[in-house]
Amino acid sequence: MPEVRPKVVLLTYTKDPAQTIAMSAKLCYSDADIAELKRGVDESDVSRFLARLVTMGHLSPFEHASFTFGIEGVSRSFLAQVTRHRIASFSVKSQRYVDANKKGEFNFVIPPAIRALGSEAEEEYKEQMKTMHSWYCKWQERLGGACEKSNEDARFVLPNAAETKMTMTMNVRELMHFFTVRCCNRAQWEIREVAWSMLEEVLKVAPELFVTAGPSCVRGACSEGKMSCLKPAEVRLRREKLNEKLKEEK
Repeated sequence: MPEVRPKVVLLTYTKDPAQTIAMSAKLCYSDADIAELKRGVDESDVSRFLARLVTMGHLSPFEHASFTFGIEGVSRSFLAQVTRHRIASFSVKSQRYVDANKKGEFNFVIPPAIRALGSEAEEEYKEQMKTMHSWYCKWQERLGGACEKSNEDARFVLPNAAETKMTMTMNVRELMHFFTVRCCNRAQWEIREVAWSMLEEVLKVAPELFVTAGPSCVRGACSEGKMSCLKPAEVRLRREKLNEKLKEEK
């Protein structure tokens, strides 16, 4: 059975998201009519205006722009975590309508901590995946063969390690929050890596919206208190290296 790793692709996003947000906020602070509003905000003022909105804590205009991602190579454990972000939309590969035995196997994720134990531990883990796959096949057969009805109950023996795929849409305000809590070292490793990949994708197309995006320590002091990882310099360096990487790719 093949091991998979997280992959993130930015599928689509609001056209000219920074202008859309600035335009929406402008209506709150001026007597402009809609016709004038459609002409937008002067490009030279957009970044400054957006920064001012963040400083003021006026974040509702950031909800007018959204980004849609394709995510694969992640576990059902990841799914349980990411769907806690309720201001988002998800479409997820079904274990009922998509047969986990269609290719005679199911994809799975291996945690780095298990891989770090060495090849023997990794092989033991893979054997356990094979065992659970055999359980799935047996229950599927006993419940009537490969069909929706049998799949919906046979899937109960599949592990959290089983791969899932999804599309996910978040608005900019929710993305800011997502990057704060999920790029943080305290986040679980899988969702943290996906969050950093998502941050890289949005910085490629809308850097002005995510200038300070990331864990709280990127912007100043850590907000985790006694639960801090105590490695703010390491996190800031990762953010700086991401900026450098994107500059080199331009």
